[in-house]
Amino acid sequence: MSEFKSGFISIIGRPNVGKSTFLNRVIGQKIAIMSDKPQTTRNKVQGVLTQDDAQMIFIDTPGIHKPKHKLGEFMSKVSKNALREVDAIMFMVNAQQKLGTGDRYVIDMLKGTKTPVFLIINKIDAIHPDEVLKIVDQYKDEFDFSEIIPISALQGNNVDNLLTTLKKYLPEGPQYYPADQVTDHPERFIIAELIREKALHLTRDEVPHSIAVEIEKIRREEDKDRVHVMATIIIERESQKGIIIGKRGAMLKEIGTRARKDIENLLGSKVYLELWVKVQKDWRDRSSQLRDYGYRDDEY
Repeated sequence: MSEFKSGFISIIGRPNVGKSTFLNRVIGQKIAIMSDKPQTTRNKVQGVLTQDDAQMIFIDTPGIHKPKHKLGEFMSKVSKNALREVDAIMFMVNAQQKLGTGDRYVIDMLKGTKTPVFLIINKIDAIHPDEVLKIVDQYKDEFDFSEIIPISALQGNNVDNLLTTLKKYLPEGPQYYPADQVTDHPERFIIAELIREKALHLTRDEVPHSIAVEIEKIRREEDKDRVHVMATIIIERESQKGIIIGKRGAMLKEIGTRARKDIENLLGSKVYLELWVKVQKDWRDRSSQLRDYGYRDDEY
């Protein structure tokens, strides 16, 4: 009988390089939210991929950036802690962006680690194939990577090859999670993130960064064969409340309509989604409110 391998793999990199897109692709369903806004991922999101001969637990982390408030400090801590006690590290970069100070900051964090580090050049579908070799040459001078693998997480190019190569670096080990489990996060967390994703897509400027979502209630209504979800969108300023609600409630309704579809896919059931909006001044800089909204230091 062939050996079974298992291990934990961190995905790190600057904001908006495609970490969550990659995770959703390999897992086969949406467990990490995506948007073109930087710092979309705030907590670590663990995705579980189980194959016949291996189980890979991917840890998607917030994009590494210079913190501007307590939430930023929390996100930075989550990313750095995810480098410890893992079996491999995927350092993901965007093929469309030049190697810059942000990438060098991540590389400096990696120096001294004995864990195998893969350089993953993502979004190769957006550049000419000849450009890939130039990017490889740039990064090779910066760090001694165990492997350098170009992929397109969006289109799936070379992702299977990446998974096969990763497997070679994993130790023999147990199956940590049941074969049909795709994440270690409770449904409440994913539902809150799906609502936040829709609000991110529909707002701009500072509003997206000021949004948190708190799930008040999830209850199955057997008589109506649906799940009732009640959630509150938290923002920092009174002026943002009007933006989230919109003219005659149009924005809040659109957020709800889009989120409900994803929540129904997640739960496999009809959903009645009730959304409220609440102002919590400067919540991103208040430790007690960060904990209330799920950003807990003690878990990392």
